[in-house]
Amino acid sequence: MPYTYDDQNIFAKILRGEIPNTTVLETEHTLAFRDLYPQAPVHVLVIPKGAYVCYDHFARDASDAEIVDFNRTIGRIVEMESLQEGGYRTISNAGQAGVQEVPHLHVHILGGRPLGRMLAPADGT
Repeated sequence: MPYTYDDQNIFAKILRGEIPNTTVLETEHTLAFRDLYPQAPVHVLVIPKGAYVCYDHFARDASDAEIVDFNRTIGRIVEMESLQEGGYRTISNAGQAGVQEVPHLHVHILGGRPLGRMLAPADGT
């Protein structure tokens, strides 16, 4: 399925320097910054600099260099924020049913406290 990228989304504006951010790490193909409304003591957003709507768009169309850089950046953030021992969660929402709010691929890295269950079991227990 082809994706249409909206270059007016908030992350595109951050990448163009139109909106400030608290950068944690920037590489050739990736930007990582603190979430404005953190849901945990550590809440970092990681975005590719390319115009990708969601993870499957990125996985299908990004260059090998972009894919490696993005994933290595996530690994570096986990290490920089000392999340390996206590654990962490990575989340990437896609589309309306996935409750994606910004149509630019982004991964949330959350940690620094117990995070609880992500989803309730289907049977409600």
